[in-house]
Amino acid sequence: MSRPLLVLRPEPGASATAATANARGLAAIVAPLFTIGPRDWTMPAKRPQAVLMTSANAARQGGPGLAALVDLPLYAVGDATAAAARAAGFAHIVTGEDGVEAIVAQARRDGVADLLHLAGRDHRAPVGAAVTIERRFVYAADAVTTLPEVAHEALPDAIALLHSPRAAALFATLVDPTHIAIAAISVATRDAAGAGWRAVAVADRPTDAALLAATAKLCDHGG
Repeated sequence: MSRPLLVLRPEPGASATAATANARGLAAIVAPLFTIGPRDWTMPAKRPQAVLMTSANAARQGGPGLAALVDLPLYAVGDATAAAARAAGFAHIVTGEDGVEAIVAQARRDGVADLLHLAGRDHRAPVGAAVTIERRFVYAADAVTTLPEVAHEALPDAIALLHSPRAAALFATLVDPTHIAIAAISVATRDAAGAGWRAVAVADRPTDAALLAATAKLCDHGG
């Protein structure tokens, strides 16, 4: 694959994705659309049975309040989230790769009746959750107002990697999609990007490995 990949997710995930791509011989260009920062939060009055994290940023930005929760089971979406939670002190971690609904369903099967979701301000809530979920916003992702110059220079030759519906929706407002190919980490992310792109690929699982595999197929078909 000779076309560069435009990595738009926030740091430190952007550099991690770029490193994975570069290790596979791909040329990755990092141009985050969001900057991540912590938010003040308070512990719920009632101690939860378990903790839910859908982003590694929750563990990285959660701050000292996490110390009071690390003895609880933690349900994580994705290996990166699980690794960040482990680094923050959590030891009892259940990891799922099939999205928030699947990991919440797993918690329910495990007998968990209530979860504390440590989330970003612009999170996506699970649909049809069969457990009680209380949320605390422990970080925020602030969007850029213009596309980074390095991204402008790479387009339209690069394939843009979209890691979230919010990133997809934002990217669509910053560019003319007609001559741009995108690879989305999920169907929801693809749908948030809207129509009109020159070519589109969707990962079959919400992981970097699957996203890069989808990108390779896009190139193989002339995307």
